[in-house]
Amino acid sequence: MLDPRTHLALHHIRAAELRAAAAAYRRTAEIRRPRELRARLGWTLVEVGLRLATPRRAAPAPSS
Repeated sequence: MLDPRTHLALHHIRAAELRAAAAAYRRTAEIRRPRELRARLGWTLVEVGLRLATPRRAAPAPSS
């Protein structure tokens, strides 16, 4: 059976590892954000280009 002090020490080690992993994830998430923005802007430009390049359908003549 584990001594409570040993269990507590293992808990502190694991908590420190999790905090370090979370900090590393936050740093990489901050680096990835510009790519997401660039991709979103790129797809918006593609959508605008497609709208400009696609001929409009002729409006139906009003029936009177």
